[in-house]
This record gives sequence, C-alpha cells and structure tokens, in this order.
Amino acid sequence: MKLYHGSNADIETIDLTRGLRHKDFGKGFYVTPDRSTAIRMAQKKARLFGETATLITYELDEVALPSDLKVKRFPEKATVEWLMFVYDNRDRKNTTPIHDYDIVIGPIANDGVVLQLTNYREGIYTPEQVAKLLQDRYLDQQYYFGTVRALQFLHKINVEVL
Repeated sequence: MKLYHGSNADIETIDLTRGLRHKDFGKGFYVTPDRSTAIRMAQKKARLFGETATLITYELDEVALPSDLKVKRFPEKATVEWLMFVYDNRDRKNTTPIHDYDIVIGPIANDGVVLQLTNYREGIYTPEQVAKLLQDRYLDQQYYFGTVRALQFLHKINVEVL
C-alpha cells in the first residue's frame, strides 16, 4: 500500500522524537493514503515554515505486519470512540501519552472537527451529538506510526519536490 507524507523538506530518517505530542493520535509520524491530502499538507508546511513543498511516498506492506503489533483501526467516518480518542490526544492537560498503539488508522481531524471538539469542550454538544454532526462529512484518512518497530514496515520509495 502506498502512503504519502507532505513536508517542507525530504526526510532522510524518520525521528519519532521530532513529532508534536498533541496531534490527533499523539506524538508520532503521520502519512495518508491520499496523495492530494499529502500535497496540501506539503504546501501548507512550506508556506508556514519555508523551504520547498515535498511529497514523500512510502510503501507499507500490511501483510508483513506482525500480528503482535498493536494496531488500532477506526472506521472511516466519525464515531464517538474516534472523537474522544482525538480529543484526549489533543488535550494539552495530558502530559503523558494516552495509548501505546504502534499504528493507528483513522480520519484526520480537520478544521470542522476541531471546531466541534471545541463545542464539546465548552459543553455545547455531547460527544454523540458531535459524532452525528460529522457523520456525513468526508474525512481524509491518516496512518500514525508511534514506535520504531512499526516504522520498520514503512519504506520510502520516492521523493518529489512540488
């Protein structure tokens, strides 16, 4: 399976310590199966941080993943479980990781999701109401790699300067 990472520079070696802790699935390395999503991310990073928009293509052989790797796969649509998982990971009050998964697969919390998470935090909606509001929206998908062991199954195959 091909997965893409949008960046503002090539990544020689993935360094999990460089990731930001309060992302959708926590501190780790993120890729998407959607090339256009990764291109948008690359362009955004180049705009914000300088350098050149860069698309990095990886190959993940899902068949090769060992069965003892901890993998969490959310449905492609918003669910209460996914919403609360993202909410807890993004909560800056959490000073330690909230999970120990090697890989997490699920929707990307875009700006619309973040707005609804704020509405939940402020008591305007329940998690169930938020998930229902988001049910009909297409949410781009992402793969999170949180351990060095999981990264062993992700192989860079191409770098494209955009």
